[in-house]
Amino acid sequence: MKRREFITLLGGAAASWPLAARTQQLAMPVVGILNSAGDKWVAAFRKGLSDEGRVEGRNVAIELQSTEQYAEVPSLAAELVQRQVAVIAALGGPAATAAKAATATIPIVFSVGGDPVELGLVPNINRPGRNITGVTFFAKQLLQKQVGILHDLLPKALVFGALINPNNWRHQGDAEEVQAAARTLGLELHVANAGSEHDLEAAFAGLVQRHAQALIIAGDAFFFRIGTRLVELAERHSLPAIFSTRTCGCRRLDELCSELGRRASAGGSVCRPCPQGRQARRSAD
Repeated sequence: MKRREFITLLGGAAASWPLAARTQQLAMPVVGILNSAGDKWVAAFRKGLSDEGRVEGRNVAIELQSTEQYAEVPSLAAELVQRQVAVIAALGGPAATAAKAATATIPIVFSVGGDPVELGLVPNINRPGRNITGVTFFAKQLLQKQVGILHDLLPKALVFGALINPNNWRHQGDAEEVQAAARTLGLELHVANAGSEHDLEAAFAGLVQRHAQALIIAGDAFFFRIGTRLVELAERHSLPAIFSTRTCGCRRLDELCSELGRRASAGGSVCRPCPQGRQARRSAD
């Protein structure tokens, strides 16, 4: 779903707020943003509101509750409910689940990377029901694509690694999905967990010890935030890596691919940046 459609959903949710409750609000409607997905999501959301004519301070107020610590999200959701905002924009899986648990009356519009049915947000995608609706990017299917792309780029690589945040609500499902995709292609795959920056060095060192030849970075707000750091670690360990979003330092990733191509031996594979800067293409020397 496009951004314009997402903002339209939000506007419709706010408009459906019961009249009796709306009279208790300030003259200017308050949009609550519950964010567990990173600052860039908030910036994009604010821009989307502005593009639709919802100007903060002029015809809409914004109450932002944001955290990178998933355990803090439920208390932040409770604060928005206490504030009696007109609608809650829940950015990220933890934010969406916390918002749903906090209120059955305030309209909620979510944006998540996983399956909203599996997450327990809605009983049915076509008919979400109650006070909640939103959009999803189906990150699970994206992991399958990532494994396939890396295999196409590096057909001689037989051992892959996957970096997953164990604090993410879907970490177990991500690990199972990437393992299944690797098995289908006859690949050996090792999962490394990193829930904080302190875990990164050990995670990469462990993958190198297991002779990983390529790396899949699972979609996660923490990984989005430290994308540049992840690219630097991949470069240091000569690990071709694929991310779920271009927010993870795509320009640096292009440089890494080019460097790997220069290092390739005669007759090997050369890694080149694609026009979008998010993938690489393989060609023979």
